[in-house]
Amino acid sequence: MEQSIEADAQVWKRNLGVCVLGSFSTLVAMTLLLPFLPLYVQQLGVTEPAAIARWSGLAYGATFFSAALTAPLWGWLADRYGRKLMLIRASLGMAIAMALIGMATAPWQLVALRLLAGLLGGYASGSTILVAAQTPKAQTGWALGVLSSGIMAGNVVGPLLGGVLPPLIGIRHTFWLTGGIIFIAFLASTFLLKELPRSPTVKAHTSGETTGAINHRVVRLMWLSGMLLIFANMSIEPIITLYIGQFVQGNPAITMTAGVVMAATALGSILSAPRLGKLADHIGHWRVLSYGLLTCGVLLIPQAFITAAWQLVALRFLMGMALGGLLPCITAIIRHNVPQGQVGRMLGYATSAQYIGQVSGPLFGGIVGGAVGMRPVFLLTAGVMLLCGIVNRQKSRKA
Repeated sequence: MEQSIEADAQVWKRNLGVCVLGSFSTLVAMTLLLPFLPLYVQQLGVTEPAAIARWSGLAYGATFFSAALTAPLWGWLADRYGRKLMLIRASLGMAIAMALIGMATAPWQLVALRLLAGLLGGYASGSTILVAAQTPKAQTGWALGVLSSGIMAGNVVGPLLGGVLPPLIGIRHTFWLTGGIIFIAFLASTFLLKELPRSPTVKAHTSGETTGAINHRVVRLMWLSGMLLIFANMSIEPIITLYIGQFVQGNPAITMTAGVVMAATALGSILSAPRLGKLADHIGHWRVLSYGLLTCGVLLIPQAFITAAWQLVALRFLMGMALGGLLPCITAIIRHNVPQGQVGRMLGYATSAQYIGQVSGPLFGGIVGGAVGMRPVFLLTAGVMLLCGIVNRQKSRKA
């Protein structure tokens, strides 16, 4: 019996390691082309600046659009046919898509292949489902925090590599190299991942013999909370460069400072995610989520009244630390409020909600910043986060 428990512990820890590396590499691939996307569009024959901007926007958003639409489907299939199978599909699909992107000869092909990458991908969301479903409940927060750090690190490293690799090896070779790295993740997923056998009860849930009890109010609140977390993080994206321009002189200094501000948030989240996840395992996921949302809302207020750029860097870093463990908490709460056989489908919808936040956040920031100024973007976002925190705190007391 003890040997069986030890074996299970080794399995979920090895699965976690493979999922972290696989999620990191696929997120690098999804964000890699940010720095050189307009240049690649230009290489594909587009010359007018306005057309380059349009094609670049379409190509970048295409992956996240198709990923948002298909995430619930992949989650449902993961529940029905196995989570490991979905990770194998996602890693192989992304490897092929990245290699094909490096062979594009027209801008419409680039957009179509980016759509295909989002359609075939979903490794990070699939990893979240597998880790959430198979990690012991007492360590769910910590494990999801570690995975979240890997995902956020991929979002940071991707654009950095996108700025370094093309001058060294060329744009097309950059895509092919990335595809090769994801293929290694495919091999690791195929030969190292081991999905623990599901109980007959879980199989009955997934085959439709019984639906189980889903706490719909809690799950929907978690979908909303996840969307608003990403929304709050992304709302300043369209205005950050202009906002920093009020405190820093010279275009090179402005762009460098804007990059530091964005990286500061991600760095704070990477550092705090495992620690907040572990804390949530001890004191409760609801409590960490509620206070994290409230802290984020409070930290957004002084960002509207800074007098120097370094203040924004410090505040965004602290905000990143507050946000770091919250998505793992949301995932853990969803897991604890749905039957085991429906974890994948519910987390798939949560992933779609987060993609909505990724799109609506910058849209909100751009519209509000253009209409009434940049400072109200921070204040209105703060109000949204504080309200979300209060609602979660009230709900946690009733749960």
